[in-house]
Amino acid sequence: MWVLLLIPSCAAAVLSCLRLVRVAAIADALAGNAPQHLPRSAGVGLYETAYLAGGPARVVDLALVRMAGVGRLHLAHTGWTTVVDPRGRGRLERALIGAIGPEGQCRTAQLKAALAAHPTVRDIGDRLTSAGLATPAVVREHALRAVRQVRYALVGAAAMLLLTVLLTAPDGTAARTAVAWYALPLVLTGGTLLMARVDVHAYTAWAAPAGQTLLRALPCRHTPATDDDLLTAVAIAGPAAVQDPRLRAALGS
Repeated sequence: MWVLLLIPSCAAAVLSCLRLVRVAAIADALAGNAPQHLPRSAGVGLYETAYLAGGPARVVDLALVRMAGVGRLHLAHTGWTTVVDPRGRGRLERALIGAIGPEGQCRTAQLKAALAAHPTVRDIGDRLTSAGLATPAVVREHALRAVRQVRYALVGAAAMLLLTVLLTAPDGTAARTAVAWYALPLVLTGGTLLMARVDVHAYTAWAAPAGQTLLRALPCRHTPATDDDLLTAVAIAGPAAVQDPRLRAALGS
């Protein structure tokens, strides 16, 4: 009886681990093809830093904080964003104002979702990816999915083992045999996850290894003293770096 539970557990473990190994091989190949010398056009400003640290959502948070700080937007803690000055000073600001709509007001959550998928924000990621600083979106998505599948296989094998132990409890010999066999999917998935922490974990972040090195070199004050310090802190740490509780609540709404 317990063998019927063991077979799908082993199959899930093997398939998920093979998928993760394949994703790691593709990611390593892409990393090897990354440019060794970054082009001058791949400048890293605040928005690029935000993308490397937190992806498109972080870029949107930074744009909202920046525009609210100079009075061009009003972010209400009730969850609404209102345009104060409709003249955008750059592509991203114009895209943000356009995403709000002609009425000049919209829900902050809807605005953040729409702007995160805007071509202007995607262009930031594409430039950083071409420069070897950002993880390609496809690689990151596949790496995250592969790691999740191995975790599910590990949890599934543990659950099947527990069920098997309950079913074979009256027979001590059968229970010990089942535990020994279930060690195969458990060790395989557990060991693969441990290796993934070294080989694959870097590709689940928005920043590629070169981008992560760049981020670690950036200073970030826990208590920003100036507006520039605040923007840098938001780019690196996200809305948690905002000292104003009402603005922080507005960003999280």
